[in-house]
Amino acid sequence: MKKKDIVLLFSTLQAIDPEPKTELNYNTPFELLISVLLSAQATDTGVNKATAKLYPIANTPQAFLKLGEEGLKKYINTIGLYNSKAKHAIQTARRLVNEFDGEVPRTRKELESLAGVGRKTANVVLNVLWGEPTMAVDTHIFRVSNRTGLAPGKNPLEVEQKLLKVIPKKYMQHAHHWLILHGRYTCMARKPKCHDCPINSACTWLEKTI
Repeated sequence: MKKKDIVLLFSTLQAIDPEPKTELNYNTPFELLISVLLSAQATDTGVNKATAKLYPIANTPQAFLKLGEEGLKKYINTIGLYNSKAKHAIQTARRLVNEFDGEVPRTRKELESLAGVGRKTANVVLNVLWGEPTMAVDTHIFRVSNRTGLAPGKNPLEVEQKLLKVIPKKYMQHAHHWLILHGRYTCMARKPKCHDCPINSACTWLEKTI
């Protein structure tokens, strides 16, 4: 995709939604960390339904440890892979209490050292909580980047690295959410809304329908 088209793409998405937000519901850094951890291979809506009942009962690392792994499972058993996620969440809570004074760390290295927290989760936390210009490539961003020609790649890391190179600096902080939301509601995997796409003119996808 040409530079002018990249600028057109992001300036258009910015005009529609100047300050996009995550659709995960949270009030504290710990809640966001846990919600992102739970969202792997799950929908934000599904996670929000579970945490709406969980967080009033336990929303700190200390409260998670008191609740325990089996207790946590009762709140998140509607979410895919809830057994492993409960295990990781409790392990992470324990690390936060023992090594980080109960606070969510602010560096990628420390975040990725937590159980169940990979590069994508760390990128989301760094971007949403601390405003860092990171790019968490999920299925939506991967699809949009390849379809549009913005940053084609064979795997999430390749796409992430290309996006960090081609996206103008002034758009980086919100680019992650613009692309996710575009993939979630317009450039869907099945039946993409090309006829109603605001960035159609910048897209190079040969199969798009106008």
